[in-house]
Amino acid sequence: MASSFSIAHVSPYPWEAQDNEVNAHVLRACRQLSRRGHRVLVLAPSHSQERVRESRKALRAARSRPQSLLEATDGGEPRVIAVGEVLDMPASARRRAPSLSIDVARTIEELLSTVELDFVHVHEPFAPSTSNAALRHSRALNVGSFHSSSERLLSTLVARRFVESFFGRLDARTASAPATAELMARHFPGDYRLIADGDGAAAQFEQVYAELAARRHPRDGDAALAAKLAERPLIDVDLHMHTDHSHDCATPVEVLLATARAQGLGAIAVTDHNEISGALEARAQAAGSDAHPPVKVIVGEEVKTAGQGEVIGLFIEEKIPRGLSLQETVAEIKRQGGLVYVPHPFDRMHSVPDYEHLLTILDDVDAIEVFNPRVAIGAFNDEAERFAAKYRIVAGAGSDSHVAQGLGSARIRMRDFDGPTEFLQSLRDAEIVSGRSSLLYVQALKFLQTRATPPAAQRASRARRVKRVRRAAGGRGTG
Repeated sequence: MASSFSIAHVSPYPWEAQDNEVNAHVLRACRQLSRRGHRVLVLAPSHSQERVRESRKALRAARSRPQSLLEATDGGEPRVIAVGEVLDMPASARRRAPSLSIDVARTIEELLSTVELDFVHVHEPFAPSTSNAALRHSRALNVGSFHSSSERLLSTLVARRFVESFFGRLDARTASAPATAELMARHFPGDYRLIADGDGAAAQFEQVYAELAARRHPRDGDAALAAKLAERPLIDVDLHMHTDHSHDCATPVEVLLATARAQGLGAIAVTDHNEISGALEARAQAAGSDAHPPVKVIVGEEVKTAGQGEVIGLFIEEKIPRGLSLQETVAEIKRQGGLVYVPHPFDRMHSVPDYEHLLTILDDVDAIEVFNPRVAIGAFNDEAERFAAKYRIVAGAGSDSHVAQGLGSARIRMRDFDGPTEFLQSLRDAEIVSGRSSLLYVQALKFLQTRATPPAAQRASRARRVKRVRRAAGGRGTG
């Protein structure tokens, strides 16, 4: 029997306009999906104040019972949620989606943050509209359906780049006719599957859903291993940091280890740019120290690929050369028995794989960094969190520290582990903890310690810092 999914279809048109062909198609497809055993919601604006009031009342009730909105929606009739009121439009503007009010956007955000859905299926998701707002706030797998074949619709579209950026969140695209597919591909390149607006659409949508759901990672991992790890103590772990073995960092290994201990970190992943010598040195120093317990060091490398962003390999033993393709880099990490960890995946200020490239390695990604305090725009972290959630990829976090003062500003609280298998299982149940850190402060320190300081002065400063650490340790190891 086919899997049963929780699905929200989103129309940009007032729901009362059933003479609108998109609304008629949405209602027909949703009824068929509901009869096939799926739990189905329809989100749309409305002309009816009463319908909006009833919908918001139901949404308030769902705050304590989130899945109550989906109850009894798998018997042939979907539940319609009126997300906000819109004014009447003249008949000549019937195909044009009304502009979006702030309260509609907030209602959509609350609903999609409250109710756990497998799919958000948006129709004509141009901005501004309920469909585009749903695409912005969705934490589910996203399907976009396009119906109009009018060049005029796209030629008058405002905020084209804004719309295009959000279309990148679509995990699948459908078009109702060949002319629509050709038009959309010309303006917004992508793969558009032809699914005509008709009685057979629901079965074809179901196939799209099944294909996308098959790409999600397993939800729970190894139950027996999880039970074993539950007996271990909790430790704090920082999964992303650099030493002076990176070209843009001046933190000596000795200082890094001493700071890690001072910050209460039980384990660290040293992830220098295109280099593992710093990580190997850190591991050796920690193992040879008198500290009990020593800081556990995960050997890692942040590798720059050939124009497809950066990826981190954790638990590796050999340096991976920069400049390989994303797929080649991932394959090399796996060859070494390492874990593939994607750092700051949607931060346009860093070298990142774009959405399409990330999808090509989806099956091999072990974890995604969903919080990085050096990301200047918080929405980029939010986007990483949404991506990890919808594909059920294990979430991680790290300080991305290039100066010792930033170490531990983002950390993972997780059960102690031994090796990559235990680490990944422990990470599934971990808690992300963020401390107070000024991005401007740590970026200024990084600049002062690297670019603003001549090489000779850097060497002298390094010697003084290492000497202070060794003196504080009384000659003992720092790890």
